[in-house]
Amino acid sequence: MTAYAARRLPKQPGVSGWSAILPARAPSPPLDSETTADVAIVGAGFAGLSAARRLAQLDPACRVVVCEAGEVGHGPAGRNTGFMIDLPHDLASESYAGSAEADRRKIAENRIAIRFAAALAEETQMPREVFDPCGKINAAATAEGDAHNRAFAQHLSGLGEPSALLDAGEMHEITGSRFYRSGLHTPGAAMIQPAAYIRRFADALPPAVRLHERSPVTRIARAGSDWRVETRGGAVTAPRVVLATNGHAESFGYLPRRLMHVFTYASMTRALSPDEVAALGGRPAWAVTPADPMGTTVRRISGTGGDRIVVRCRFTYDPGMEVTGARIARVGRLHDAKFADRFPMLRGVAMEHRWAGHLCLTWNGVPGFGLLDDGIVAAVAQNGLGTVQGTLSGLAAAETVLDRPGDAAAAFEGHATARRLPPEPAAWIGANAVMRWREMRAGRE
Repeated sequence: MTAYAARRLPKQPGVSGWSAILPARAPSPPLDSETTADVAIVGAGFAGLSAARRLAQLDPACRVVVCEAGEVGHGPAGRNTGFMIDLPHDLASESYAGSAEADRRKIAENRIAIRFAAALAEETQMPREVFDPCGKINAAATAEGDAHNRAFAQHLSGLGEPSALLDAGEMHEITGSRFYRSGLHTPGAAMIQPAAYIRRFADALPPAVRLHERSPVTRIARAGSDWRVETRGGAVTAPRVVLATNGHAESFGYLPRRLMHVFTYASMTRALSPDEVAALGGRPAWAVTPADPMGTTVRRISGTGGDRIVVRCRFTYDPGMEVTGARIARVGRLHDAKFADRFPMLRGVAMEHRWAGHLCLTWNGVPGFGLLDDGIVAAVAQNGLGTVQGTLSGLAAAETVLDRPGDAAAAFEGHATARRLPPEPAAWIGANAVMRWREMRAGRE
């Protein structure tokens, strides 16, 4: 009998500030009995929930059961920095850009996902602090970063994409910080409060979709012509399955030694006092990515949870899919230094929340979308763009399992196979050495 048993279950490192600042939410009940469905979905992140919503759009009578290992918003979907980016964003590049042909294709794909998210936000009346189509800024702190921005702006112009260069004064007016010497604003991105967005997404699923939280899937086994998706307390039997577990697809045996498990780290301040808000100045909400992809991302948020600043930097390769609290604390000291450099007027403001988030990449940057087995579609390996590529792969999975070809499914046709990684510990040593070198080269960025 064909079966795929989970060799490990997800462990979330640290408490995400995005979830911690939200009001308490009652999770949906765990799966504790035998049930059936037309499609079973493993994972309730961007990919899993997008697949569920798209299935209901394509076939309102389709019975869907979604099993989430933890609680919605506590996993990787609620741990990212909240950028839904339409433009090229290759973390392995010097300034995010690739070839013109590849970038035009990627922009079109990312915008499918953003349009889907925007429609969801409008339908569910998400406030601007949850979904804001405000664009984003690449911030430069050095001459090299400024050169990256100018080169990227020129590249975008060649693609027919608008952008606006910002000088040091404009960056100060936006951020309140004099750290940045320039910026590049691009209008097509949307900013989300990731935990709030994914919660609202889950709570607005159509009636034909049943969500079960705290229901980690331990085994997927053939049951006649169907698949039996087992949890600790129950099981769902369905002819089709969507595996939307990102890196944990490897735990089920999918793409062994072809997925790179990378963690990135973030810290969030306590709520700023009114005096601290006045001392900071700038706008109440903004978001900047670094001009060098290996630099420091910073966001200021306001609204639910108060006025806060989020700092994100450092990448580590961890094939065991776990990081320790000691690691988070160690990286947190780096965050504190980055925060102090940018906001000297906020000396004494402490970080309240620190966490890490699991990314899944492939060595050659291709998606992990494809058939695990007859009737099982994997929608994984978003290569650091989980918000948009996770959404897109979920849409594609729904179109694929229902055999309803659409623009999302077309985006994954004919992609190359993920390259096999070198053996361990060579991969661990090499990947982490390259990331540390690139972070050092990024410098103040």
